[in-house]
Amino acid sequence: MSKKHPVISVTGSSGAGTSTVKRAFEHIFLMENIKAAIVEGDSYHKYNRLEMREVMKQATAEGRNMSHFGLDANVLDKLEALFKEYGETGNGQRRYYLHSTEEAEYHNGRLGTEAKPGEFTPWESIEADTDMLFYEGLHGGIVAKDIDVAQHVDLLVGVVPIVNLEWIQKIHRDNAERGYSAEAIVDTILRRMPDYVNYIAPQFSRTHINFQRVPTVDTSNPFICRDIPTLDESFVIIHTNRCFREKFSIDFPYLLDMIHDSFMSRHTTLVVPGGKMGFAMELILQPLIDSMLVESKKLQS
Repeated sequence: MSKKHPVISVTGSSGAGTSTVKRAFEHIFLMENIKAAIVEGDSYHKYNRLEMREVMKQATAEGRNMSHFGLDANVLDKLEALFKEYGETGNGQRRYYLHSTEEAEYHNGRLGTEAKPGEFTPWESIEADTDMLFYEGLHGGIVAKDIDVAQHVDLLVGVVPIVNLEWIQKIHRDNAERGYSAEAIVDTILRRMPDYVNYIAPQFSRTHINFQRVPTVDTSNPFICRDIPTLDESFVIIHTNRCFREKFSIDFPYLLDMIHDSFMSRHTTLVVPGGKMGFAMELILQPLIDSMLVESKKLQS
């Protein structure tokens, strides 16, 4: 891990809600006037949208499993190289995956390219003089074969709703935003399951802190649920590992006083009402980011 150029990684499955945590970090960055280099996990996929469809068709025909959760569909050696280089020098290479026409127009205008939605921008250097690197995506804590991304991360955050809620959120998002049918989304979930078990879930044993949302309404059959349970219909379980507690000294009594109706379910685990999730994140994460920056500035001076 680097302290001179901190690397923060938020990792979670598709539909897990990593974007919610990303917004909490962005709010902290704004309030603290922190210049962060933002890196999106989708930009480290190996294939563009059309290429991935063809690769999956071929894999299916050959009886092989292929998904964005797995190693073969990503360039995780480049992600590890970025984290390592940034930690050592504050520099590195990144690119963008273009999700929409708006994103394509913005980056094409900036770079003078003609990339389309579903494609990547060219690799480029991270802007100079950033305070830290912030990653949000599928593989921010991956360790597999000859890849070890986790070793270069200073603060590793997992976003892990219970799996039924994760599936409900994915079904609703992919249907509303991408127009996929419920049947197609279920097929995707099934195809990704072996890679989820082998590569996504193990990351949450390496994280420093996990945020897990648990609904208090019936989600027994996630494939027929009409609504996503709201934050007020949930609890958030916040678990910290031993190394994290020793490194950052989390003040649980203070958090219990500050967050109404929160309680400790174990000595390592704080439970808060879902509606307090953003507030709890900022209470916990802001002091950590501040301490990382203070130490970073000392080492750089």
